[in-house]
Parts: sequence; C-alpha cells; structure tokens
Amino acid sequence: MNELSLLDSQEIKNIHFIGIGGSSMNGLASILFNMGYNITGSDQNHSKVIDKLKGMGIKVYIGHSGDNVNNADVVVYTAAISKDSPELLRAKELGIPAIERSTLLGIITKMHPVSIAVSGTHGKTSTTSMISMILLEEGLDPSIHIGGELDAIGGGTRIGGNKYFVTEACEYVDTFLKLYPYIAVILNIEADHLDYFKDLNHVKNSFRKFASQVQDSGFVIACADDSNVVDILEGLQQTIITYGIKSENAMWRALDIEFDSNGRPSYKLVVNGKESGIVKLSVPGLHNVLNSLAAAAACNAVGCSMEAIMQGLLNYTGVHKRFEFKGTINGVTVIDDYAHHPSEIKATLKTARKCSNAKIWCIFQPHTYSRAKNLINEFALAFSDADAVIVSDIYAAREVDNGEIHSSTLAERIKDSCSETLYISDFEEITEYLRKNAKPGDMVITMGAGDICKVGELLLNSPACRSVNL
Repeated sequence: MNELSLLDSQEIKNIHFIGIGGSSMNGLASILFNMGYNITGSDQNHSKVIDKLKGMGIKVYIGHSGDNVNNADVVVYTAAISKDSPELLRAKELGIPAIERSTLLGIITKMHPVSIAVSGTHGKTSTTSMISMILLEEGLDPSIHIGGELDAIGGGTRIGGNKYFVTEACEYVDTFLKLYPYIAVILNIEADHLDYFKDLNHVKNSFRKFASQVQDSGFVIACADDSNVVDILEGLQQTIITYGIKSENAMWRALDIEFDSNGRPSYKLVVNGKESGIVKLSVPGLHNVLNSLAAAAACNAVGCSMEAIMQGLLNYTGVHKRFEFKGTINGVTVIDDYAHHPSEIKATLKTARKCSNAKIWCIFQPHTYSRAKNLINEFALAFSDADAVIVSDIYAAREVDNGEIHSSTLAERIKDSCSETLYISDFEEITEYLRKNAKPGDMVITMGAGDICKVGELLLNSPACRSVNL
C-alpha cells in the first residue's frame, strides 16, 4: 500500500506514536484523535504535554516496550528514534506498517483540499503563524500545525475544519518532499543542515523539487529578493507569485518602510503596481516585513480579503522563542530567540539594535557541530550589532562530537565582528558574569535552538540577582 494512501483504508483504526511528547508528534496525534482514530503513544518522560494528551483520552505509556504496539494498525516514529527501538522492532515482527512523522504530515496535508506549506531556511514559524492569524481573521477555521507556540491557538496545533491546513515544511533530510501542498511558500534558501546536504546546490535542488510538487492548480509564493529562490523557479509549471522589498519585479512589495520606537514596522503595500493600503505589524524587525508579505500573498491566493490580511497581520504578536520578552531584572531586559544560523543571528541583532541604544549582550549557544564547523566564516561576521557575546558549549542535538570544532575556537572567530567575545561553558558561570557586568538599561539576548534559555531564567530568578547585583 502506498504510504500517502495508508490512512484511506477503513481497516486502519489504531495508531501508535513513538515519542508522542515531541513538539510535532503530539500535535499530529491530536489531529488524528480528533478525526476519530484510536491513538496511543509512548515517551521516555512525563511532561505537561503528556498530561494534556491523557486529558484528551489518549493512552500514553511512559517508557518504550514492544508490548505498547501490540494492538496498533500503524506505528508513527520520528527520525530521532533509534532503528533498534523495541517498539519499531516489535512492529516489524508483527508486520505493522511503520511510517516516519513527515510521511504522516504529508498524509494529513493530502486530506485537506487547501493546504499551505511554508518552507525556507529561516522564518517558517513566524510566517506560518502570520498566515494562521489571517485565516482565522477571515473566519476560515483552519487546522494549524507549527513548530512553535502561538498563544492565539494555545500552542502549536489547532484542530479546525477539513478544508484549510497550514504547516511548516522543514527541508532537513528532505522531509518536506513528503508534502504535496496546494500552496508552497519559499521564504529563503541558504546553506544549512550540511550534515545532510552536500552543498548549497544540493539544498537548492531539494527546494526546487518541493516547489514542483505543488498541485497543478496551486501556487508557489517566492521571495524575489533571494537569488537562490529565484534560481529554482525557472521552468516550474506552477503559478508563481513573487514578493520582496528590494526587487522591483516583485508582485507584492513593501515600500516606505518605517519603524516605531520598539522596532515595529509599517509599510505601504503595493500589489502588481497598485497601492493596497498601509500594513502595520506588532512584531519588530525588517525580516518580519518579508514574512508578512509572504503571508499576505499566500492568503490572498486562497481568497482572503485585504481587510482580513491587514488585521490578521496586526493581530500577530509573535511566538515563543522568537525575540520573546522574558522579563526585566534591575533594569536589564531579557530576551530569548531561536536564532542559530548566521543569517538569523544578523536579523535578530539588527532588530535588537532598532529597539535599544544600550549595551546588547548576546548569549549564544551554537547548535550542532556540523553547522558550527561548516559555517564558521559566516558566524565570524554575524555578531556586528552585538556589544558583547558570550559563547557556550555547542548543543549537540543529533550529533556526536568528533573533536573537529569547539566553542572556544568559534568564540575567537566571532571576535572578528564583536571584539568583546568570550567563551564560558557553564550556564551558572555565564549567569554570574552577567550579574556582575550587565548594567541597568542593557539588553541580554539568549540565542540558540537548544537550552540556552536557561541562562535567562537563572538571571531572572536568582535571589542574589534580585537583591544585590546588577
């Protein structure tokens, strides 16, 4: 049976998720549960997410055992699950089909006639969230699956109607090639995930294939300011809608961009050469202007009014870990941001600079050894808008340290763009350094895709910090 038609069978009733507590897995499990499937799952640890799933009526096993899948018709797993997982081995023994998470996402996307998949090296979560807010404003009752937490939908997943579905499309290990959306949004293309991709051309080829999988009647929404995106568009049969700030040929453009005192932009929207009103955003940064153009163009393509587009964009106030305000302590502002690629770091720090004239501290946790090694020259130049940088140990994620790169080496290179850069391994030591050296009015940004946010939490919650220092 073809994987994409697997759930079409009336014999499929019981679906088991290995690692059901994962950020994407729990959302997909919730969607299928709402569709009427019997859902079970397993995870290594208790969490709030597990409690929420149990509250819905989903049975969750703590710990992995082959017995957990005995009654399953289909097993779902993630790329992080080992091939020798007792549950995968038991599924194979029993002849139970086992599919990877991205395949299931493709199946769910296929179930919705109007599916919007947002891809790109950066900006996927923000743009997907903007699209979601517009569709909600239009009253289209979308189902939503994003990689962050959007307060407007109470998390990362919203179970809506059966027509509209919005999701992120991640390029890592070509998982987005399991999707066949009605609309594909391509925000940008850069060299990343070089532990899988051979080089930039390999990345571009994958994005082109993704764009070519858009349904014949659908649309590709593409950034005309990104030369790599423009390169992959040539010869595509799908209808292409372009957007941009710099490109005069873009169909959707932002002109006369202005920023308020908090770095939040407003701009004149021009569509196919015609002025279409003033867009105001509630989130800071020039990069969000581009994200908003992509969201607006995608939603217009599915019939949203200009009024809903503008109000939906204004309603979007951000997602967690995207320039997220965490608090203040003795006059020091603490921000958390997910940026872990040099281009994302540049964009975040430019945003910070528009918001503050005081000293900006960037507490950076590199994410994966391969990224740190392969993009070290780009990292060296990415921190020019910071006044001080502290680099912690590399967050390994899925990788093993082979000794080829160390954070101390990366810190030395970052001095090329920020002379006040040092390497400190321990989070407690970083926090203590900040307590002694940060001054009222300063901004501290914890930055990375790992657990560096703990530094901000330690800083804000430390009794010593509250009573004595700073």
